[in-house]
Amino acid sequence: MTHPGKRRKRGEQPMVPDAEFSSYYGKPVLKEPVWASPDVPGYLFLGGLAGASSLLGAGAQATGRPAMAAISKTGAFGAVSLSLVALVNDLGRPMRFLNMLRVLKVTSPMSVGSWLLTAYGPLAGAAAFSAVTGKFRRIGTVATAGTTVFGPAVAAYTAALITDTAVPSWHDGYREMPYVFVGSAATAAGGLALLAAPEAETGPARTLAVLGATLENGAFKLMERRLGMVAEPYRTGRGGKYVRAAEALSAAGVAGSLLARRNGFLRRLSGAALVGASAALRWGIFHAGLESARDPKYTVVPQRERAKRGS
Repeated sequence: MTHPGKRRKRGEQPMVPDAEFSSYYGKPVLKEPVWASPDVPGYLFLGGLAGASSLLGAGAQATGRPAMAAISKTGAFGAVSLSLVALVNDLGRPMRFLNMLRVLKVTSPMSVGSWLLTAYGPLAGAAAFSAVTGKFRRIGTVATAGTTVFGPAVAAYTAALITDTAVPSWHDGYREMPYVFVGSAATAAGGLALLAAPEAETGPARTLAVLGATLENGAFKLMERRLGMVAEPYRTGRGGKYVRAAEALSAAGVAGSLLARRNGFLRRLSGAALVGASAALRWGIFHAGLESARDPKYTVVPQRERAKRGS
């Protein structure tokens, strides 16, 4: 046995071999999720954009901002429609989505989410149609009220969807992930309105975007700090690149939205940056999770540490 500080002699074997984080037959401990990009990260992003845009659209209607209401409601319907396309494409066949609607399993985030989208989508469509055309206003008002009921759940449930897995960087972030996703959804919805609505009506959108970005980034930093080594995939590799892009876009978008109130071009550019920040974060979270499932150390080391604390 060599003493600390001394070199090991040539040919001498260590008493404890260097740690190698592998599993039987060189396979990962966890089976990597079969979810694919861009369908699944797009689904995560678009659902959040839809739910938060419905709330912003309802608020715009209630405060006499018809143009922003129409834009947000149309954005919500477009986003939820595309999210359903992404989900069905990932599932492979439309019948698989319909099969999930046969039974509501309250313990399954995917089952609950499928029913949420099915209930929310037509309401979002009716609200958008009424806002854009000015027709069927009573139906539009009822539909708008319905989207405010389902919208928050649509914006947040995908956090439960990914944390209800064995993927370390997702599952271990179960405390903060809902706040990250809700903040990200608000950032995207506010950014979309800043991008497309007239300046005179964008005050609430600017506030929502700034508050959303603050919540999103604050909760994400808290999650990284608490997860320790399990948060490494959020800082390295493909996931880390997306997360850093999200942070840069978020900072630029917030600064631009606050400083460029009278400059329409910069305001729209800031809105686009905020939407991009939200999307980039969802892609970063997605790819970081896949990396944590591939590398056994993110499963094995935390288990060992928990076992030591329990002994």
